[in-house]
Amino acid sequence: MIHAFNFKDDYFVYDVESGSLHEIDKLIFDILKNNDLANYDKKEVEEAKAEIETLKANGLLDAPAPEYKMDEKRLDVKALCLHVCHDCNLRCGYCFAKEGTYSGAREMMSLETAKKAMDFLIDNSADRKILEVDFFGGEPLMNFDVLKKTVEYAKQRAKEKGKFFKFTTTTNGVLLNKEASEYLNDEMDNVVLSLDGRKEVNDSVRKTPNGKGSFDLIIDNFKYFRSIRGDKSYFVRGTFTSKNLDFSKDVLFMNDLGFDQISIEPVVLSDDHPLAIHEKDMPKIFEEYENLAEEYVKRRKDPEKWFSFFHFVLHLNDGPCYKKRLVGCGAGSEYLAVAPNGDVYPCHQFVGQTKFKLGNVFDGKLNDELRHTFAKTSLFTKDECQNCWAKYHCSGGCNANSVNFNGDMNKPYKPACEMMKKRLECSMYVFAKENN
Repeated sequence: MIHAFNFKDDYFVYDVESGSLHEIDKLIFDILKNNDLANYDKKEVEEAKAEIETLKANGLLDAPAPEYKMDEKRLDVKALCLHVCHDCNLRCGYCFAKEGTYSGAREMMSLETAKKAMDFLIDNSADRKILEVDFFGGEPLMNFDVLKKTVEYAKQRAKEKGKFFKFTTTTNGVLLNKEASEYLNDEMDNVVLSLDGRKEVNDSVRKTPNGKGSFDLIIDNFKYFRSIRGDKSYFVRGTFTSKNLDFSKDVLFMNDLGFDQISIEPVVLSDDHPLAIHEKDMPKIFEEYENLAEEYVKRRKDPEKWFSFFHFVLHLNDGPCYKKRLVGCGAGSEYLAVAPNGDVYPCHQFVGQTKFKLGNVFDGKLNDELRHTFAKTSLFTKDECQNCWAKYHCSGGCNANSVNFNGDMNKPYKPACEMMKKRLECSMYVFAKENN
């Protein structure tokens, strides 16, 4: 399978099975797209067709699919999303977590529950040596003392068991004072800072409980954290909605503030929500990704403006093994989420949906039948993915989105598919420009 596409006046063909990317001229593009060749010289056409056949013979174009052996995903756990707080000090207009409550009570995770979750992770990790914990909410810094004591306990237990923990915290920044910044900088392997971009964009959706914008509350906190973070991993992560379809400006604004690790994600909402993205918005969204890609290439040549955009990081020469490309994030099998009361769910997006509750860390018993359902899900169980050229880069998409919008893990959420494919084309353009 191949995918021929153009990025404005540049033409490319991507071979799905070999992972080869070729920059081509318009003649070869037109041949591959079966376009009219009447205006081309016949000799040039024959030479181009011969070049195409040579690439095919060398396994670099239209390569056959390998005979993948698809085993069910492992059920031993390597990562937990730990919901230390089901409450929030912001009221974001698009929040899937219902102001951090996940449609339940406002509550904090106790230290006892957090410790039990760490024991649960270690006990269910089999021979895995590296374990991951993402402190999540709501706003996890509202339960900062428990977060710190959980890290201390986890490191102690890991030392006893010959394992190693990697920690991440996602924060909206309201409580990210100097003390919190320095602690997270010391202890976290990654920190995600939530900011939607320009002040007017951020403040229109990320509001305080009294209805005021949050930008002025958080921006100096984020700048200070960036100033001490150095080369360690972090992300400034935004969300774009129907209200800021010109989101490339928000990415560049964040870069202009001095941030060099940036992500911005499309909002996922029901069609009747005022912030939802619709099919009619796709041309504008595609245009914005192209605008961003062109400016991205320019800025990465300037040491003062260089930055990494999450969705333009493309692993063609290396990256995940083929099994990871086939099965995705591992939600429900190797990755689980724990609510403040210790209830276990397949991932953070399923928290609060009782039919997806897997068990509780205090009794350690999990619904293995439901977990096997998640573990069996892969590209090969999603019929609509079989003929998609982007399938090895998205692994069939987010299972939670598939369930929430289509009622079936094996039916991908189409808007995400379309945006993923456009981002990949832009990523390939960037890759070609940076790798000649």
